[in-house]
Amino acid sequence: MIEYEMSNPPKDYSDSHTSKGNQLKWKEDGYWYKANQFGYEGLSEYVVTYFLKNVDVPFPFVKYSQAMIRYKKRLYHGCRSRDFYLENPYLQGCEIVPIERLHRQYTTRGLSKHLSQIKDVKSRVEYTVEFVRDITGLSDFADYLSFLIQIDAFFLNEDRHTNNIAVMWDPIEDKYEYCPYYDFGLSLFSDTGEDFPLSMGFEECREIIKAKPFSVDFDQQLDECELLGTHELKFTFPSNKMRSEAENALIDYEGDERVKKRIIDTLVYQANKYLYMFQ
Repeated sequence: MIEYEMSNPPKDYSDSHTSKGNQLKWKEDGYWYKANQFGYEGLSEYVVTYFLKNVDVPFPFVKYSQAMIRYKKRLYHGCRSRDFYLENPYLQGCEIVPIERLHRQYTTRGLSKHLSQIKDVKSRVEYTVEFVRDITGLSDFADYLSFLIQIDAFFLNEDRHTNNIAVMWDPIEDKYEYCPYYDFGLSLFSDTGEDFPLSMGFEECREIIKAKPFSVDFDQQLDECELLGTHELKFTFPSNKMRSEAENALIDYEGDERVKKRIIDTLVYQANKYLYMFQ
């Protein structure tokens, strides 16, 4: 794994909101670097996008690779990704607008708080889609959201809060664009520091994990979102090949074998559960 030396201090995100805190992040030479904070987030980012590269994804997404980050004589495990403004030139000059902030901007109230007062999952999803579509004019936002929730359900991303779904605002063209899918770090039970220590078995992890942002149940929000979208997450290999594909994804991994086993076991389980997502 390549080691990268950071010459500048990490970016300050003290004003941003995430459900589990903020990772150390750097931007250097057209790349973003993120240090692991809770466990093996960088490995999860890499594994998710390793598989997405072989899927027909209808919207752009950030591609992550594993990285070792050296800063002030300390070495961090993490990940690296190309600045998506460089990957997607049409987004040059655009600003990322999380839908949490978009909702507060137009209603003076955060979206997460508003959703918490809507009783059923279907109505929460429909409200979000209608609000974003009405404000931004992004007519395919239902499809965009549906596909993102499918990805998160399969890879068990527990951190898809309303600050982790965004659109792009182009002030020059006075219009909105779709934001590349990003931030898969808290997938695959990567939070070994707090919620899913490596001493915990796979079955126990599976029983306590909770989804976001429309329901704590991945399948419940998946069912409602899939009804709105036209694109299905479909892997290009049969489900019984998942173990070998996962082993190939982790062929260069040299860390704790318990991490490798957990990721492979999770992916195999999910492949058997969501058979319709495979050839």
